[in-house]
Amino acid sequence: MQPGKRKIAGLLSAATCSLLGTTSQADTSEWDVDSAILFYSEIDRVSAVEPVISATRDLGDDETVSMKIVVDILTGASANGAVPSTQVQTFTTPSGGGGDDDDDDDDDDDDDDDRGGGSSYTVAPNETPLDDTFEDERVSFSMNWEKPVDRNNRRNLGFNVSTENDFFSLSGNARWQHDMNQKNTTLTYGINLEHDEIDPIGGTPFPLSSMVDQRTMGGTESRDVVDLIFGVTQVIDRSSLFQINLSLSDSDGYMTDPYKFVSVVDDTGEPINQLFESRPDNRSRQSIFGKYKKTLGNDDIFTASYRYMTDDWEIDSHTFDFTYRYKIDNGYFIEPHLRFYEQTTADFYRYFLLDSETVPEFVSADYRLGELETTTVGIKLGRDIDDNHAWSARLEYYLQTGESSPSEAIGQLTQQDLFPDVEAWILQFNYSVKW
Repeated sequence: MQPGKRKIAGLLSAATCSLLGTTSQADTSEWDVDSAILFYSEIDRVSAVEPVISATRDLGDDETVSMKIVVDILTGASANGAVPSTQVQTFTTPSGGGGDDDDDDDDDDDDDDDRGGGSSYTVAPNETPLDDTFEDERVSFSMNWEKPVDRNNRRNLGFNVSTENDFFSLSGNARWQHDMNQKNTTLTYGINLEHDEIDPIGGTPFPLSSMVDQRTMGGTESRDVVDLIFGVTQVIDRSSLFQINLSLSDSDGYMTDPYKFVSVVDDTGEPINQLFESRPDNRSRQSIFGKYKKTLGNDDIFTASYRYMTDDWEIDSHTFDFTYRYKIDNGYFIEPHLRFYEQTTADFYRYFLLDSETVPEFVSADYRLGELETTTVGIKLGRDIDDNHAWSARLEYYLQTGESSPSEAIGQLTQQDLFPDVEAWILQFNYSVKW
């Protein structure tokens, strides 16, 4: 999958996992199976279908093993980073023809073997450039094993493997939980190690090389990710608890999106060249997450969470999330959901480059690295049929906004929408069974 599309897949997985929730084990249950299907549709852009099935086996004595399979099927169009123009624009992707793996010079040359000749697509005048040439499928499998060490300690080991048309990922994780204070306090320590291999369709373009004189680096690029988590869960009273986690993440390797462009414009604002973007090969992130959950007297459940993230790309983000589960007669419940997210811009994010300026070492016009806000509003309806069967359905609306008329816009760009809104609908269905 194109790295630009992985963001969408991640959103889908997060939405589906929120539907699946945490598996609970009844004393008389050996298997707990959750199945879900998610439909995601951006207006005039990406559409996706994601089926998920997870199963947890109770091995006795609080020992469990769980497995999950996720499939993503994506079609549609995604913004390629270029700016709109008053003229028809044609974009081509790398063909994989040429390029010397040992050549660090990004300057274009005239060797015909080094020119791109991949697939192409056109964009109408005054339209946001969207790449509508992709179709992708992702399949991932994960497995976890949890076993008590003694009455106050538990360990959890797991792995995940994911494969796509142009991406492969393998990760392993370990978590240790320690109960104290008569099991009212739980300390969590965890680590996740991930190795990704990126093999773009047509080859990996040289960062900052021109679309019209494409050269590819050849071979498969890779990156490694290390995630650490430290957490505390505290039972406040019989009906409420609070959780706080500190996460540290370091990514090293190929971080650039090989399908994204940055437009070079003249003094009229018209694009005269398209450069493949370039990002730093390292990213360090830190985040703190807090969640409060309370059960009310009528068995309603209120949940609120907040996450703050910062990184060395100078992106800071805030995420607020709220749900309230209303219990209704005959096992039914309704759960409204509200989520708000905002972030600052990366230090190398640019809407475009001027032909009169020196091209910086790192630059990206990917809107996901710009200043933006998102709002998600939804509602979930479900029913616990009995102790062993339950179903639910969720409908959500997602809106992303940014600065569409930045002060740096010049010429015809002052009349264009340089950061169009993204709207999406998310529909999820879930069925759980225990036996």
